[in-house]
Amino acid sequence: MLTCPVCDADIDIDEEEVDEGESVGCDECGAGLKVLGKTPLELSPADEVEEDEDEIFDDDEEDLEAAVVEDDEEEEETF
Repeated sequence: MLTCPVCDADIDIDEEEVDEGESVGCDECGAGLKVLGKTPLELSPADEVEEDEDEIFDDDEEDLEAAVVEDDEEEEETF
């Protein structure tokens, strides 16, 4: 039996019926939850998962912008 990571209520989920990345809900508190893994079955609040994904995207975007600026500076020096 799993427990809700938000309210600690028991959640009855059949491991065979869910897939990794799938969203489920807590009947007790109504929290949206994301299945992080199936073996063992692990849940996380959906909003925390989305924030983590946004941070990863933001970091990649900043790295890309820095690389473009460096390329532009190198081109200016060659002229």
